[in-house]
Amino acid sequence: MTKRDITDLSYQVTGCAIKVHKSLGPGLLESVYQMCLYYELLKNGFDVKQQLIVPVFYDEMQINTELRLDLLVNNLVVVELKAVEHLLPVHEAQILTYMKLVGAPQGLLINFFTDNISKSMKPFVNEFFNLLAD
Repeated sequence: MTKRDITDLSYQVTGCAIKVHKSLGPGLLESVYQMCLYYELLKNGFDVKQQLIVPVFYDEMQINTELRLDLLVNNLVVVELKAVEHLLPVHEAQILTYMKLVGAPQGLLINFFTDNISKSMKPFVNEFFNLLAD
């Protein structure tokens, strides 16, 4: 797996999100977009985990928590969906934490409450991405 492979995968995921957004438009609940994007990704042959419970460890102890990330695509890209007026720093912190906890090199923070997914989407990479070959 290379940086280019991950970037291409994220590009394809973004294309699926754009297709969902063009069909539904803004103004629906996050859960509706999540189900539609999940379906679109599966239809396009991706391995997708939805509402994945993310384990949290502290001092060698697993914490009993219900952290759930929205979508994990091909075990490489975390997709966190929002349907909010404005993305906040806490949303960015959330996706970066999920990426770290599951070992994913890239994340996409996608807000469906927008006129243009491409302009409002925020991609993230971390140390796992930096370790990959170009």
